[in-house]
Amino acid sequence: MKKFNNLLVGVLVLLAWSCVQDDDFGVPNITSEDPMVPVEKLTTFKAITSLYEQAVNGGNALAVIEDDIYIEGYVVSSDKGGNFFEELIIQNKTDDSNPDNDPRLGFKIDINQSSLSDTYQFGQKVIVKLQGLAVGASNGVVTIGREDGVNVGQIQPAEYRDIVLRTNEINEIQPKVVSIPELTEADESTLIQLNNMQLNRFELGATFASESFDEFDGLRLMESCNSGAQIIMQTSTFSDFKSLLVPQGNGSMIGVYSRDFRDDFSVILPKSSADINFESTERCDPEEFSCGIASSFGTGNLFFEDFESQRNNRPIEGNGWTNYIEAGSEAWEGWSSTSTNASLGRSCRFQSGGSGDTSNIGWLITPEFDLDAQDGETLRFKTSNSRADSSYMEVFYADDWDGTEDGVADATWKILSDAYVVKDSDSFVEWLLSRTVDLSCLSGTIHIAFKYTGGGQDSFDGIYELDDVSVDFVE
Repeated sequence: MKKFNNLLVGVLVLLAWSCVQDDDFGVPNITSEDPMVPVEKLTTFKAITSLYEQAVNGGNALAVIEDDIYIEGYVVSSDKGGNFFEELIIQNKTDDSNPDNDPRLGFKIDINQSSLSDTYQFGQKVIVKLQGLAVGASNGVVTIGREDGVNVGQIQPAEYRDIVLRTNEINEIQPKVVSIPELTEADESTLIQLNNMQLNRFELGATFASESFDEFDGLRLMESCNSGAQIIMQTSTFSDFKSLLVPQGNGSMIGVYSRDFRDDFSVILPKSSADINFESTERCDPEEFSCGIASSFGTGNLFFEDFESQRNNRPIEGNGWTNYIEAGSEAWEGWSSTSTNASLGRSCRFQSGGSGDTSNIGWLITPEFDLDAQDGETLRFKTSNSRADSSYMEVFYADDWDGTEDGVADATWKILSDAYVVKDSDSFVEWLLSRTVDLSCLSGTIHIAFKYTGGGQDSFDGIYELDDVSVDFVE
């Protein structure tokens, strides 16, 4: 019996010990005592950001921290839903109070460990020991990790708990309520809330990330009903909510503001489907018109423009075009390039970045077409973009525009919904064809307009490119 009792005691001790361990499947084990860090060793997120910026300005890719210093932050990510992997996102504040003297900033911490939410809860205050770590850019956002040549490497499983020290303090995080055009690089790796949002009408019925074309992430185009500005919602194909339909109504969405994997465009990362709160069934889609997609186009031509006769960096003119600036100082202009995102010889583009304007809206309107004079009219064009971000382009027609710039606002412009315009997730690809848009069910005299809307901020240097505009008919 004595041996049995000793064995039983040993088993009970082992069970008791295992219950308080922090394994991959356990409830986060809050320490009994908070880590003690002398006040003089604490620094700010702003100071670390400045340290990194100084390193970059000095020609270095990283800033390696040698001093025995710490930062305090709050966890705003969670990998429970599978949309974050081997990373911890922390920000320096629980809300956006006092933004002038103490700006809200965030960092990504790269850790070679899954199930980090078993250790660090959403809203948990942590203290990060920075000595020996590197600060650099990873996927376009400022990241803390280990020095790995010119890159930021991962903190390893054997050490991350001694570097990211958790406390007993669990806080409610208030996301920053912001509009898309107001977002800047300073908001990256922080929790934001966008109100009056909806899924773009061309993507209704899509899941978060389980479509046939979703390779690693589902990229869904979300748009503001207030400004029309757009942003990509990014969801991992490994998330546990990937197969759910994106809500089709209107409302608020919460997530971490970041950049996509290739640093091509800005994204918002929800931690779960519950972060998309579209309770309203009302949508703010513009009035649309569709004759459908034509199977072919005729041999007759009413209008063609390849912009070869235009001058680079000068406003488009001639050939019956009306180049109307509704807001800002920029216009549709001629452009040529042989870079990665090359033009088609000479093309047409709208660029708002660097304009200094708070808003840029530009219209490029064709001459009039009498659709009663022939049959089988169709429209074709090509588009491309360069980091469109919050800017967007639409194609309209109107049968009541009087041909004057003052009359643009008074005309009834309807979107040609069958025309495909390049999306931000299509960035840096070959030029995309609009498809052959059927106009034959229309009658009377119409004008076709290519409208660009942008924020005009350097952080949203949206560029849309247009070429090979052709209106054909059946002879």
